[in-house]
Amino acid sequence: MANGTSSTTAQWTGMVPVDDTAVAVTDTGGPGVPVVYLNGQFATQGYWRQVIAELGTGWRHLTYDERARGRKSKRSADYSFEAAVRDVDAVLAARGVDRALVVGWSYGAVVAAHWAGRNPERTVGVVMVDGAYPYDWLDDAMEERIRKLFRRMSWFTPLLRPTGLTPRMTAAQQAESNIELGRLSRERELGPVLDGVTVPARYVVASGTSLGSKSGEQERIRTSLDAVTARNPNIRSTKVAGNHGAILKKDFRAIAEAVREVAALDGKR
Repeated sequence: MANGTSSTTAQWTGMVPVDDTAVAVTDTGGPGVPVVYLNGQFATQGYWRQVIAELGTGWRHLTYDERARGRKSKRSADYSFEAAVRDVDAVLAARGVDRALVVGWSYGAVVAAHWAGRNPERTVGVVMVDGAYPYDWLDDAMEERIRKLFRRMSWFTPLLRPTGLTPRMTAAQQAESNIELGRLSRERELGPVLDGVTVPARYVVASGTSLGSKSGEQERIRTSLDAVTARNPNIRSTKVAGNHGAILKKDFRAIAEAVREVAALDGKR
């Protein structure tokens, strides 16, 4: 197994303070390589259940709900991307983890790419699950589509907040977060980040459409990965059958295998 730094730690669940808020964290403990899971933009840590079960107890799994997500994480005045990156550091510091393998899905994949690029000495490897594609998909028309989508959803999302299935953010805050992601995903922004990844990295690429995308749109975005893997030999990809929303549930074995692969490569470095 890889040379991640982890002492034997007891299982722990609690709140980790960061900036003006606190996020809900679960740490399985144990002596294995620490793996920190970064959620989709408005998803929760529960989405990783099957990936974690597939990997088993030989790893130390850390999951958490981002600001205002899930049932317990608190609201904040800052839902920016940089805040999301800071939260990774806060969680790892609070749990005494010096070096970890980062796994991110969708929005979390972009966070994972940035965190790994900024912290190569602290990164065992990175697995990006159907996200972090450098593609210029955001324009004025798309911004308006995003704002309209979240306005339409705003009548029922508050009803689901007590369950943790929707964030405690306004429609405008959710839209702006998604628009910021589009800006960060532009080739001139994300391309250099991916080119700078020096640790073993794997993409698990979904098929088909995702919420709010039109027919063929998502597949065109995914083609941008070809140039990334051609430029950076540290990054490889695997295509799976599941779509964006179902990939963690249907293709958990492929994601777990990617985790094992990058950990093994770290052990050889």
